[in-house]
Amino acid sequence: MNHQKFKKMKKNVILLALFFAVTSVSGQQLGLNPSGTVQKEYDWKNMKPDQRKKIINDMAPEERMALLKEFRENMMIAELNISSEKQDEFKVLYSEYHDKQREIKNKFQQAKEFDNLSDTEAKKQLSQSFEIGQQLLDVRKEYSEKFLKIITPQQVLKLYDTEGAIRNKIMDMKGKDENQPRKRKP
Repeated sequence: MNHQKFKKMKKNVILLALFFAVTSVSGQQLGLNPSGTVQKEYDWKNMKPDQRKKIINDMAPEERMALLKEFRENMMIAELNISSEKQDEFKVLYSEYHDKQREIKNKFQQAKEFDNLSDTEAKKQLSQSFEIGQQLLDVRKEYSEKFLKIITPQQVLKLYDTEGAIRNKIMDMKGKDENQPRKRKP
């Protein structure tokens, strides 16, 4: 894949991720088809933004999540330049990693009004945030070892860097949307 195509694909993935973040799409379990992919095929890169938005808005939440998953996996494979022999194994592991991360993040229910919390409640929530953060770090360490069996250490670093860039873009967009309160999970 050439650099221009990759940049366009990366932009589309980020736009989709931003759309999902801003519209608060649920992280429900996927049950579309056995492969977990979106059943319809679209020519995303040749569509106008309004067309993409309309199609995405018309999708069921499960379809949107499957689409985002597929785009994210394909972007990572292209970004990391993973060989065709290792792509399926990488996708399975990367999906597992994301599922575990999401499961941990969903445990944390942050209070919306910190000022209304008692000192005891605030300390409890602070402690819980540290526990969740540690669990996320533990999963990241665990999966780093698993990723190293498939890809190089440099590719693992690039994977985490790319995820961080996407997460930052999503947070920036959430901060710009006046209708959405800015929320950050650990």
